Amino acid sequence: MNTSLDYANQQDLIDPLLSFRNKFHIPKDKDGREVLYLCGNSLGLMPKITREYILQELEDWKNLGVEGHFHAKNPWMPYHELLAGPMAEIVGALPSEVVVMNSLTVNLHLLMVSFYRPTKTRHKILFDYSPFPSDRYAISSQVKFHGFDPKESMIELKPNGDDEIVSIGNVQKMIEEQGDQIALILIGGVNYYTGQAYDIKEITALGHAKGCIVGFDLAHAAGNLHLNLHDDGPDFAAWCSYKYLNSGPGSLSGCFIHERHHHNSELPRFAGWWGHDKKTRFLMGDEFKPIDTAEGWQLSNPPVLSMAAIRASLDIFAEAGMVNLQKKSKLLTAYLEYLILQENNENIHIITPSDPSQRGCQLSIQMKNPDKRLFQYLTEHGVIADWREPDVIRVAPTPLYNTFEDTWRFSKILHAGLDTFT
Repeated sequence: MNTSLDYANQQDLIDPLLSFRNKFHIPKDKDGREVLYLCGNSLGLMPKITREYILQELEDWKNLGVEGHFHAKNPWMPYHELLAGPMAEIVGALPSEVVVMNSLTVNLHLLMVSFYRPTKTRHKILFDYSPFPSDRYAISSQVKFHGFDPKESMIELKPNGDDEIVSIGNVQKMIEEQGDQIALILIGGVNYYTGQAYDIKEITALGHAKGCIVGFDLAHAAGNLHLNLHDDGPDFAAWCSYKYLNSGPGSLSGCFIHERHHHNSELPRFAGWWGHDKKTRFLMGDEFKPIDTAEGWQLSNPPVLSMAAIRASLDIFAEAGMVNLQKKSKLLTAYLEYLILQENNENIHIITPSDPSQRGCQLSIQMKNPDKRLFQYLTEHGVIADWREPDVIRVAPTPLYNTFEDTWRFSKILHAGLDTFT
């Protein structure tokens, strides 16, 4: 690697996924120039085909009304089933283990209804270091709902020494010491703040060995990491679809429930009619009979317009392939890391692990002396990234639509800003 623009352009020319950038709308600044969009970890860009997919459903609604449930080009009754296979490919699951429904925090609550079953002696939840606040609120409220004190029942992972990274050794130590009191382990697949990716297989094995239920919030992992949920064996997982999965603001969430739980009639759940056995759903009976797949956790019939946007993006993922995307992601992120570190600026450092196996495409740049003017400088010079209090700029070179030239240009703007404000 080197720091020249020619090198970046050469890498783009040999990138087999370069053409996928043309499948997305790239935002432009007030002068009509494409911005450097490095914020796919917050909201993915809009695929150009999304409009077509949504318009098809609007057209069928206009022409067919309620009959669209059965006679639309893509009938609405089973529309959610179109997403199960492609989404299962992204997270490494069986189609029967995956369902798309609700929003992320709603799904985490529904899954905790089933999988957080505290007792007087086993009531603790082990959760991620510095989790996204919504996860903390959801966990705390579940603990309180069951009559326990969050101060006693919530255990937060801690990083190593002065850095921001939680080693697998720290996770193991916590589980070994308190595992007999831990009812649930609920960790982010990728920490939203640091960009650290956790070892799902290892943590699952550690938790199960102590009798804990293990789940993951994959909001920053789905569509980012090459996941293998079925074989890794966690009990459940949930993720949003509007970040790396490009389904639009506030779009639906994906859920994974391992197949070993599908036939467990003793497992409690909050029920709704769309989770009822399909063969008898419209008999409108009094007794709930859940579908014996992840679909059994559904509540209501699905919002087709949102699912159309998800299907558009999943079709692009299927064409690109997660293996190919992961390969490019590692190259692109490593190149951005290299460019940032070349300047050896003592006022910033990257808190995301340098080991590619412990991260996705996000890099979190921490400022020694926080000055948000640097972030504002980036924005004024055409960079879309995000700021996380108190001192981190997150950038995510997303392999579907970012290029090596994007990372090169970003590094030049970053270092010019550092020269100005530090």
